Amino acid sequence: MPEIHPTAFVHPTAQLAEGVEVGPQAFIDADVVIGPGSRIQHGAHIARWTTLGADNVVYPGAVIGHDPQDIGYHGEKAYTVIGDGNVMREGFTVNRGNREGTSTVIGSRNYFMINSHVAHNCIIGDNVILVNGALLAGHVEVGDRAIISGNCQVHQFVRIGSFAMMRGGSGAVKDIPPFCVNDGLSWIRAINAIGLKRNGFDHQRIRAVKEAFKVIFRSELGLEKALEKVERDLEVTADVRRMIEFIRSSKRGIGSGRGSSRE
Repeated sequence: MPEIHPTAFVHPTAQLAEGVEVGPQAFIDADVVIGPGSRIQHGAHIARWTTLGADNVVYPGAVIGHDPQDIGYHGEKAYTVIGDGNVMREGFTVNRGNREGTSTVIGSRNYFMINSHVAHNCIIGDNVILVNGALLAGHVEVGDRAIISGNCQVHQFVRIGSFAMMRGGSGAVKDIPPFCVNDGLSWIRAINAIGLKRNGFDHQRIRAVKEAFKVIFRSELGLEKALEKVERDLEVTADVRRMIEFIRSSKRGIGSGRGSSRE
């Protein structure tokens, strides 16, 4: 049976699995599903049509799955779907989808720090970190093991590739390819070499990504010609192929690799 504090509110239609803990003055709305072992700490708010998997921890003051911040939303049935083992710290907010039947989707084992925000219709992978004050606008996609540092801002519809990193206070108005570091305003600064090492990439894998990065972002070639040169002249490993495919599939365009006053 779930353990529910007497001052908490749990709607009769909410479904709480075995081992769920609900703290003082927490609020769990109608049509919420919470998986086994999850802990909803005091004062947290789980809004309607939210599904939480197993072993999530929702800290005080977090608001999960409430209405999107979209003036075109008028109460339509939309969803927030969250996987397992996520940590959602104080003041974290995530909004449900902004149109009938749509969803905001968060994977598993992510860490959302204080006052970070995930807007409507975002898709977040696994093992992602949002540091304090990081803000994702609507329809943003974030790949596995990406890191969004403190006070970063991401424009709507931007994609952030797997293993990418945004440096503190930076902004993204264009896509950030996998394995890359974003600095300033959509400046692709470097390869996230330290992050790749921490995630088990060996020297050979990192070197192949670095060589491709140099051609794509530091040569005088146009983007498509640079990609063609990588495919023609370099070792196209699975990682390099992932980067190339991400860039070619971009709809918003890719952040700039050209100089910066901060370089």
